[in-house]
Amino acid sequence: MARKIPRALWLLLPLAYFLFFFDMAKVGLIGPDEPRYASIARSMAASGDWVTPRLNGQPWFEKPALLYWMEGAAFRAGLGPEVAPRLPVALAACAFLAFYWWILNREFGRAPASFATAILGTSAGWIVCSQIGVPDLPLTATYSAAMLLALPWATRRDPKLLPAAAVCLALAVLAKGLVPLVLVLPLLYPWGRPVRAAWRDNFVWLRPRVVLPFLVVVLPWYVLCTLRNGTEFLKVFFWKHHVERFVSAAALQHGQPFWFYLPIVLAGMLPWTPLAGLALRRAFLRDPRRLFLLGWLLLVLVFFSASVNKLPAYILPLLPAAAALLGLGLAEAGDAAPYLAGCAALLVAFAIAAPMLPSAVPSGISHATLPPFRWFWLLPLALAAGVWMLERHGRRLAAVLSIAAGAAAGTVYLKQVAAPDLDRTASARELWLEIAPRAAAICIDWLPRGTQYSLDYYSAVPLPDCAHHPQPIELLQVQGQSPRLMPPAHRAVQVGK
Repeated sequence: MARKIPRALWLLLPLAYFLFFFDMAKVGLIGPDEPRYASIARSMAASGDWVTPRLNGQPWFEKPALLYWMEGAAFRAGLGPEVAPRLPVALAACAFLAFYWWILNREFGRAPASFATAILGTSAGWIVCSQIGVPDLPLTATYSAAMLLALPWATRRDPKLLPAAAVCLALAVLAKGLVPLVLVLPLLYPWGRPVRAAWRDNFVWLRPRVVLPFLVVVLPWYVLCTLRNGTEFLKVFFWKHHVERFVSAAALQHGQPFWFYLPIVLAGMLPWTPLAGLALRRAFLRDPRRLFLLGWLLLVLVFFSASVNKLPAYILPLLPAAAALLGLGLAEAGDAAPYLAGCAALLVAFAIAAPMLPSAVPSGISHATLPPFRWFWLLPLALAAGVWMLERHGRRLAAVLSIAAGAAAGTVYLKQVAAPDLDRTASARELWLEIAPRAAAICIDWLPRGTQYSLDYYSAVPLPDCAHHPQPIELLQVQGQSPRLMPPAHRAVQVGK
């Protein structure tokens, strides 16, 4: 008989609203990626061409179509310019958390599943990526679902869920290309079994009941896009955005050192990072299922660390494995009071990050200044004391949910404090509202990529380049300043300053 969901876990439902859906349109679309993907999805919805991604009327082959389809459906439903790109991703985040609890409960029991779900759903990386209309979370949800559905096969050769795993893997390939086919390599290793005797079992992946669902889901878009766009699609999508992206920084200019993701992982698991001390015990890792989770985590970390081009969100696919390991460690710990209290204390990160975001998002964390101390930074210490007492009185789930509630409160606070300035510095929404009445007389001299793509999204029809189509008013953003309008005669003087 299936185990019932604990009553306390239902408290996560209102928390989910504040974590993922509250004030979704508070900030306009930001950065170069979010408005660019939203523009493509909006174009698909308007044109009815769901095969060829187009940005400003031109084919754009950087990513496959899954995110565009999700967002395009939201545009077709009449949702607003901020909600349409973001709501499908937030819904995918919540749907995956429900699945995540179910599959972990099936494999490990109710307590580890409950802890792991709370940890993943309130980790900083999951919260941030679930509210941005980019493909990293859809990739993570579909890829992780495939890995978890195939876990019974990888650890005890139970093939019943492999067809469903194949469908999820196909969706992952539709979310972000061929990368998931590399990241599933832990499924081929016989965890807990002799290696030589078990390799032949992997031919099960070629059986019709497994391979056909994968091909039926994944092939139509790739075949149709190739037929319509020919070798240009193959060259740009497969060569430039797979091979060159991995080996050359010149392609995307996102080159970073090999160790770049180590602090990103620690920050992405906040406020739960201290629980790593519970998941790194030798006896804990004797279980093949946990070794599989660890192999999943390490492969994602090593693969993306080996890539020359690195962005923080690339590492998101390891968070479900990390949260599962932390949840298992917490469920089996004798005394977790110091660890949970440390997690509660780290909720201060939300208060510290709030005033830093408006400068960190458009310019990078190195350009953000640490804010002066505020007395309310001490409030997480009071929560830490309460969590300590709950754990000592045998109420571990209540302690975990208290920290989760603190993360939800921190998310709301962060949005309220950072959103107005973030909307002005990282999005062109306010800029477009200001210049829209005079748009016919404006051309663009120079804008940063993020501002340019965001402005193109809100204007729908991109403003012309001053070099090719001069206008009476020029729009220019000097380094370190806000965009400004000026007559052409004054541009050289302003730039010189």
